[in-house]
Amino acid sequence: MFWLPIDRSLNIPLIRQVYEQIRTRILNGELAAGECLPPTRELASNLGISRNVVVEAYEQLLAEGFIEARQGSGTFVAEGAFLDQQKKSDYLSFFKIQDITEETTELIDFRSGVPALDMFPRHIWGQIAKQVCVETPHSIFGYGYPEGRSELRHILSRYLKRTRGVHCHPDQLVITSGATQALSLIANLLLSRGEEVIIEDPITHEIQTIFSSPGSVLHPIPVDEQGMRTDMIPQNKKPRFIFVTPSHQFPLGGTLPIQRRIQLIQFARKVDCFIVEDDYDSEFRYQGAPIHSLQGLDPDRVIYIGTFSKILSPALRLGYLILPPSLTKRCKELKWFTDLHTPSLQQLTLARFIDERHLERHIRKMKKIYKTRRDHVKKCLLEQFGDKVKLSGDSTGLHMIAEFQNIEFSNEKVKEIIAEHKVKIYPVELHTIQKGMHQNKIILGYGNLTLEEIKEGIHRLKNALI
Repeated sequence: MFWLPIDRSLNIPLIRQVYEQIRTRILNGELAAGECLPPTRELASNLGISRNVVVEAYEQLLAEGFIEARQGSGTFVAEGAFLDQQKKSDYLSFFKIQDITEETTELIDFRSGVPALDMFPRHIWGQIAKQVCVETPHSIFGYGYPEGRSELRHILSRYLKRTRGVHCHPDQLVITSGATQALSLIANLLLSRGEEVIIEDPITHEIQTIFSSPGSVLHPIPVDEQGMRTDMIPQNKKPRFIFVTPSHQFPLGGTLPIQRRIQLIQFARKVDCFIVEDDYDSEFRYQGAPIHSLQGLDPDRVIYIGTFSKILSPALRLGYLILPPSLTKRCKELKWFTDLHTPSLQQLTLARFIDERHLERHIRKMKKIYKTRRDHVKKCLLEQFGDKVKLSGDSTGLHMIAEFQNIEFSNEKVKEIIAEHKVKIYPVELHTIQKGMHQNKIILGYGNLTLEEIKEGIHRLKNALI
């Protein structure tokens, strides 16, 4: 008797369960070409399901060429539907996939850059999104322009001028699908094989990958508690651009002082290169107002990157580029060939959210929450480790650096801590270009952790290290 296991407790339609299992058996050769399948009524009776379910599953298999119907003879496995599997998998694997839950449910994850996901302003955002969907003209549902909606670009340019000291015309703005796309656009716009980039070290590993992908050469400049050591930039270099995170260096957390900013601009003017400023989370500054942008000092020289992933949610996939006028046309063309444009409804929702001052209210609210969480991390670390830990880089943003005495966070050590103690930490060394200088430091993000999770996570870390 032809048998297929059916599980009604799964969130998978019965049609899909029947279709997937027969399809997999045919691909794996368990049902050979020419083999006759049972009639739909018979199979339905054997499995205790509606005949319509089997009929629809058979119709899907027929449409895809896995089976063929022979008039007066029945339904057979079609020729040429067997694919030799390098590693044969169980035909129930798709059930197993559905049953897989994150084994990390007990894991406390100190990942940086993740905001408090449970604090996303769902109600207000949802209301505005509904208004946008109902009230906007039909044209919004068509194709847009690669640079993004003019409504958002005008509102955003005013907002950035008011809050970040950014000087730009709306035409210099390109709305991107997150900061990652902005970085990729810059790489495609400015880099080719053999060209050099002067870059902070350490810096996000993903950024290193994006900028080196065209075959360009990264020239690392060490970072201290005040950001990039601008005095160490080789004067004989002529890079395509210099990449910095001046308001809150990632990962070490320093703020680039005005003297170094001026040195950076003077060097860029001298060798005629651009400066790329990544301003990823400076809104959350806990002592005073956010540091003004580097872009405001020289708008024709600095390319500015911003994102709403840290302020609101990474799920929105909304970021932006501010470019000198000489680069805007080519950047729009590249954006068009990348994904045409960032989703229009999301852009209009964000435009209203900013224009009605919801964003600034949300930032003020979250600043208090994140400061409480930051202070709790510091308190717990000092309680558990005392003078064996040194904390830094915590004046801004959603993470801090913890430096431990006589501990080296090798890959093996980190894997052991995650596996045995269920606490996920991130070594600074992961983001270094010149290796071996930050082996005793880890990045502790706290934006998406409760006070209880922070306390328990630090307790687990102590058990792992001492």
